[in-house]
Amino acid sequence: MNTDNFRALSVRAGGAVDAEALVILDSVARSDGGERRGSIERWCRDGSVLVAGTPAGLVGYCVVEYTFFEQGFVTMLMVAEPARGHGAGERLLRAAAASCRTAKLFTSTNLSNHPMQRLLQRVGWRPVGMVHGLDEGDPEVFYLRTLPSTESAE
Repeated sequence: MNTDNFRALSVRAGGAVDAEALVILDSVARSDGGERRGSIERWCRDGSVLVAGTPAGLVGYCVVEYTFFEQGFVTMLMVAEPARGHGAGERLLRAAAASCRTAKLFTSTNLSNHPMQRLLQRVGWRPVGMVHGLDEGDPEVFYLRTLPSTESAE
């Protein structure tokens, strides 16, 4: 991927027209037999997706839902492997926080996912708990981003 493209990185609300491009960039969706594809299509249809793109096309997406104790929850953050390390994940998380309708925004990642943990902490999230038993041998670490009332009211 041409690094010059990332200077023009933008984030916007995604929609149904973006579903196929998101399936292509998502490494899990390309290999899980269609389960992630179905989720991506639903997220796009429901208006839960933010997408990051460059002039060359979409490079990542983020899903925010409100099913976690009626609080905002980043269900998914995916950046295409060749695009990682160029700011797309950070921009998507910041956009998720800016668009969140609640005062608290949560997410989680596996304990083994050190790059995601570093990203979350770099952009102001803090660890708030751990759940064992979701992925055997790899606990899920939950993170919280507390939002100022003016930021969550948008």
